Amino acid sequence: MTDMPGSKAQYANPQKERRGASRMLHATRYSLLGLRAAWGETAFRQEAIAALVLVPAAFWLGRSWVEVALLAGSVVLLMIVELLNTGIEAAIDRIGPEWHALSGRAKDMGSAAVLLSLLLCMGIWGAAIFQRIFHG
Repeated sequence: MTDMPGSKAQYANPQKERRGASRMLHATRYSLLGLRAAWGETAFRQEAIAALVLVPAAFWLGRSWVEVALLAGSVVLLMIVELLNTGIEAAIDRIGPEWHALSGRAKDMGSAAVLLSLLLCMGIWGAAIFQRIFHG
């Protein structure tokens, strides 16, 4: 971005200059492109396929809207964290192929975030299934 006295700021990214419906339309398009790119990642594809089963199952297993939201939300949260982890990995890979301690640390933390969200999801689903089986 260059600022010149008396002139409008120029952005390298034209999305920054868009407003209103045009900005929303373009943002939606970029989001869909991101989902398409994520589909090429094995981990995201596995989680998305699992979500096709688990999200509808949340409506059967959950007994209130809160339970359904926790069950379905934990699955969606896992997918969100996977997308963020994939974005971190892509950004690090763009910087360069050589190993660097900070790059490794960033990738490890992204992976840890996925692990924690997976454990959270499994815990919520496990507790709901246990409740359903043993407490009617």
